[in-house]
Amino acid sequence: MFGAFIIGDEIIVGKRQDKHLTFLIGALAKRGLRLSWAQYLGDEPARLTAALRNSFSTKDVVFSFGGIGATPDDHTRQCAAAALNLALKLHPDAEKEIRGRFGGETTPERLAMGEFPAGAQIIPNPVNRIPGFSLGEHYFVPGFPQMAWPMTEWVLDTRYRERFDSQKWGEASILVFEAGESQLIPAMKAVEAAFPAIKVFSLPSMGQDGSRIHVELGVRGSPGEVDAAMQALRQAVGKAGFPYR
Repeated sequence: MFGAFIIGDEIIVGKRQDKHLTFLIGALAKRGLRLSWAQYLGDEPARLTAALRNSFSTKDVVFSFGGIGATPDDHTRQCAAAALNLALKLHPDAEKEIRGRFGGETTPERLAMGEFPAGAQIIPNPVNRIPGFSLGEHYFVPGFPQMAWPMTEWVLDTRYRERFDSQKWGEASILVFEAGESQLIPAMKAVEAAFPAIKVFSLPSMGQDGSRIHVELGVRGSPGEVDAAMQALRQAVGKAGFPYR
């Protein structure tokens, strides 16, 4: 499974709007992969460490966006190390990149951006050469989309190409009128029971006055079963007496 942490107080307090989630969903989808979960976290060391310790205990591939700088409000590097009881060390490849970027203006503060948990590997940064890092199948990139997104795509194309198209899915839906979601539950359960590789979803639409307009009812899952599952869903909705299109 693929998961994501999106880290930063600026997201939690509303100073910035997250764009990473939409990007990652799309980057995975165009490679036939799928995001299974995502979590937003502020810059709280204890909570970050606990969340990372939990995800490190799984086999998930996890992308973490944000908090890997060296300012006092950035804690992701330290928390990743703490989650695995590792020391932070200046990575030689990161040092080389940082010195290559800043030359004679390299400072201890700038080198601190290359201090990663022991055993980490670097993720190249094509924008300013200050790398991210990986630990196992966890990938830590900056919060800046201009840097984070190409770094994430590099990880996918370099390390997960053999998985491409392994999670491809199809989707189809109809609009159902004169029905509430609860009235559609029997049809949804029947289709999911008949097609185990399919998930049935419903998305109600409401008018400004709170009145019900329609329910988008659909199926998502194995491409080979979508058409048959959708046909079964249409039949179930029609049999229940609800108009749809």
